[in-house]
Amino acid sequence: MSSAPTREEIVALQQTLYSSKNPTRRWLHLTRKAWIEAALRASGPGHAALEVGPGSGVYLPTLAAHFESVTASDIAQAHLEHLAPLFPGVTIMRDDITSSALEPGSFDLILCSEVVEHIPDSAAAIRGMYALLRPGGALVLSTPQRYSPLELASKIAFLPGVVQVVRWVYGEPILEQGHINLMTRTTVRAQLEAAGFRVEREHFTGVYLPLVAEFTGGIGLRLAKAIERVLRGTVLQWLLWTQYYAARKPE
Repeated sequence: MSSAPTREEIVALQQTLYSSKNPTRRWLHLTRKAWIEAALRASGPGHAALEVGPGSGVYLPTLAAHFESVTASDIAQAHLEHLAPLFPGVTIMRDDITSSALEPGSFDLILCSEVVEHIPDSAAAIRGMYALLRPGGALVLSTPQRYSPLELASKIAFLPGVVQVVRWVYGEPILEQGHINLMTRTTVRAQLEAAGFRVEREHFTGVYLPLVAEFTGGIGLRLAKAIERVLRGTVLQWLLWTQYYAARKPE
């Protein structure tokens, strides 16, 4: 059994995603970053924002630019230790969103990007975020789609013997994603609505073509972008990797 990744490995992975030498890998993550940042700008300015599961802190500068007070919470000590010296103006704290110790109704916006797929009880996490928002507060959430080709390929990529080849092909940090709770659009929307949220906008991005992504460079990326444009908005958009939601707690 492989050992748990170190703090340095986790941080290196998250930073590499946005500057990957592989065009498709880089595009998949930069596309998500662009959508999230646009959603944050559309939701601000405001008084208080919370990011649940900030990872390497890629969204904290945008949050800090649009909100007077920013809090970042996580249960992963490695992320907290990395963020604390980098963002002295942000409140960095250990907190479990499924049973949060934060004050209910204290945030105007909550960002939760690529987190709920790591939480066994995502419904409890979503209810926790609803409780922390003020009436009229906004939630920006993203999570992978359960049956997207990238998620299915990842199950193969981390098999013993295969992962070493994948790391050699990419020449970059490759770690097990730890996605234990992948959901379909139907499930995510049901959990949001059950918690009380009103979904205002949804979006889907990310085409992954096995082997094409790894070995055809820019040509493969252009093909992926073309396929994404065709799939989005159709009954086949479940093939796209990431699903996004802008939701609001009613006044």
